[in-house]
Amino acid sequence: LGLPPLRQLLARRMAEHGVEVSPDQIMLTDCGTQAIDLLCRFLTEPGDAVLVDDPCYFNFHALLRAHHAKVVGVPFTPSGPDIELFAAALAEHRPRLYITNSGIHNPTGAILSPVTAHRLLKLADQADLTIVEDDIFADFEHNPAPRLAAFDGLQRVVQIGSFSKTLSASVRCGFIAAPPDWMEGLTDLKIATTFGGARLSAELVLTLLKDGSYRKHVEQLRTRLSRAMAETADRLKAMGITPWIDQPAGMFLWCRLPDGIDAAEVARHALSDNVVLAPGDAFSLSHTAGRFMRFNVAQCGDRRIFQILEKAMAECRRKAA
Repeated sequence: LGLPPLRQLLARRMAEHGVEVSPDQIMLTDCGTQAIDLLCRFLTEPGDAVLVDDPCYFNFHALLRAHHAKVVGVPFTPSGPDIELFAAALAEHRPRLYITNSGIHNPTGAILSPVTAHRLLKLADQADLTIVEDDIFADFEHNPAPRLAAFDGLQRVVQIGSFSKTLSASVRCGFIAAPPDWMEGLTDLKIATTFGGARLSAELVLTLLKDGSYRKHVEQLRTRLSRAMAETADRLKAMGITPWIDQPAGMFLWCRLPDGIDAAEVARHALSDNVVLAPGDAFSLSHTAGRFMRFNVAQCGDRRIFQILEKAMAECRRKAA
């Protein structure tokens, strides 16, 4: 299961978000992606349907395809998945899993509303659906959002987390919090696929959590991200690029480009100037986000990015004309 003192500390941290869990219900993983991979191995068979948000984190698509799952997208709104279309997808596809971010959603930055969370759990219970709640952005929040795992009590909802986003991509330490009767099977899978864990990263995270360094670091990080969020949003608005929601927490801005501008085309032009952008359809299973783009505000401090972005949009307008 992983380093016991860290699992005990994680259980206390989760309790602060309303998720009551025993340390024996927590298993450490190398990262959030490994956590989802283990859950897919544990819960799905090839051909099973799995619901994802549309848009969602693009690697969910690749990971689920690697497991030969049937990936089904449900349109996402500023308060969570479209509930009517979610219910329709349950009836049509009878999915085994639903994978989502209920805190800070990737790529949109949106937060699940309590009303949507309640209706979502009711539908999941009726359809015998397991929900994987990817909570890796939790520590970026200023005001904690509703957690499906808290409402559900880890009966139908499995929660995963990670420190790779808040500390460093090189610190590979994540976790799964799941029902007690799942832990033996998940442990067997972890042994079969990795035969160990990132003990050094776990010891590092434990030390930083215990001595208060992590709390101070995250407080500073939230302040810096809020400043970067406001500055980036202002620069984008001046170019006619509109954020989908106002001032989300975290590091992502999901934005609508001006009429007639294709995000993929803009990204291709920017790439020729050595700037990598994230066009919307990379996150959309239905490829209906062609006018959207995700910006990482933590990477938008260089003014040249906006100069190149403006140049790329001008080139798209010129070609369209």
